[in-house]
Amino acid sequence: MDSLTQIVLGAAVGEAVLGRKIGNKAMLYGAIAGTIPDLDIFANFFADKVSALEIHRGFTHSIFFSVLFAPIFAFLVSKFEKYKNVKDWSWLFFWAFITHPILDAQTTWGTQLFWPLDIRLAFKNVFVVDPLYTLPFLVLLILAAFQKKEAKKRRFYNNLGLIISSSYLVLTLVLKGISYQTFTKELAVQNIQYKEIQTKPTPLNTILWTANVETENAFLIGHSSFFDKNPVDFSSYPKNHELLGDLVHQPKMKRMIAITNGWYTINKKDDALYFNDLRFGALSMKPNAENFVFKYKIEVDTNGVPSFIEEAKDKRDAKKLLSELWERIKGN
Repeated sequence: MDSLTQIVLGAAVGEAVLGRKIGNKAMLYGAIAGTIPDLDIFANFFADKVSALEIHRGFTHSIFFSVLFAPIFAFLVSKFEKYKNVKDWSWLFFWAFITHPILDAQTTWGTQLFWPLDIRLAFKNVFVVDPLYTLPFLVLLILAAFQKKEAKKRRFYNNLGLIISSSYLVLTLVLKGISYQTFTKELAVQNIQYKEIQTKPTPLNTILWTANVETENAFLIGHSSFFDKNPVDFSSYPKNHELLGDLVHQPKMKRMIAITNGWYTINKKDDALYFNDLRFGALSMKPNAENFVFKYKIEVDTNGVPSFIEEAKDKRDAKKLLSELWERIKGN
């Protein structure tokens, strides 16, 4: 999830663990701890693109990291804070650390919660930014922060925020199940034979859902709103995997394909090959749009080793997408 959401969650968890004893400092340290797992983004500055993608939401988002580093941070904090109970500090850091990847596991990218096992959990029931999850949570957290640490209202507001946000996540799983049934029924009605289907919400909401569908030679992408009255329209994107040629046998290419779990297409433009990660869709709601959120130009060195250069995103595309989303959410 986005940084603000992780800060809010971490602060609420910190308050739940230690708020009665140290007041708003529990929120402060919980908020800080809630952002620490995302420090893995600094891998972008010293690793190649493929390695950075593998590192992201890996070790720092694991149970192993939470167990190992919670007492270390607790020991350090207890050295300069008046409250010296290392065990209590350990619990605060552990729960703030571990809830971060658990929340991230609800998104499309997922997380390696069981690192070093190569298992990336991605339930795909919320978008990385979801105002309905974050804003009520934030308001209740602020209300709690203005109460005295012993006040019952403080615990009430904080606990209510945790309950509402967690209940919303459960609701999104139900909505995901409903959308899945809608897409599979549409595929059957349209007599589309497919190998696999994955569903996920579109940006900033859980009303409009997207389905990625794998067929023999192409991927289909369709959208379904709970306000739709007409059948789902699926756009087709040829896999074009054959364009990779011998590059498909290169170790770095194999790693990139593994990162996408095989959900990728290749297209060629001006003699250059582009690798499109389909898991995150396109920057447009229009049919057959090929401006994908994550698109990489493939460059090959003299030794035949590929590297991946991420295509820069245009802010105008994001604004246009938001406008298209709003119209599509209202139904087809």
